[in-house]
Amino acid sequence: MGRGTLLLAVVLAFGSALALLFEGRGIAPLEVGDPAPPLVLPQIGPGEPLDIEDARGQVVFLNFWATWCKPCEDEMPAMERLHRELGPKGLAMWAVSVDDRAEPVAEFRERLGLTFPILHDPGKAVSERYDARRFPESWIVGRDGRLVARFIGPREWDSPVYLEQIAALLAETGS
Repeated sequence: MGRGTLLLAVVLAFGSALALLFEGRGIAPLEVGDPAPPLVLPQIGPGEPLDIEDARGQVVFLNFWATWCKPCEDEMPAMERLHRELGPKGLAMWAVSVDDRAEPVAEFRERLGLTFPILHDPGKAVSERYDARRFPESWIVGRDGRLVARFIGPREWDSPVYLEQIAALLAETGS
């Protein structure tokens, strides 16, 4: 077998493996610019379930996380500060917990003094729709319901670079 034939076989095998990976889920990988997948989840604590469709016209910060994830916990205080800074200017901050049970999530929220909505996705169905598997993982959804940006891993969300980027997005979209 020549090198070209071997390379072609490897490329075809890789493509087939990717197709099988996504075939079972019935979805393609998400990309910036795609419409945000459906999301309707109950809140931990008071409040009605939140639906991404009801947030049309707002910029939504979606964070997928778990209580057992130390980097998730590390970034939560910065998310709270971002929420306090830009929430009044139109940013909707939603944290989606993939924990199996609600009780540890409620305790986590109380311990850290978080005030933004925390949603519960125990079966990970919504997280899978958002292709979120490496927690923490965050998406920014524009006012038009399209995905604007994706971030994998923890961030200092209240640092000037993120504050400026998200404030500019809020200003661009008519806030």
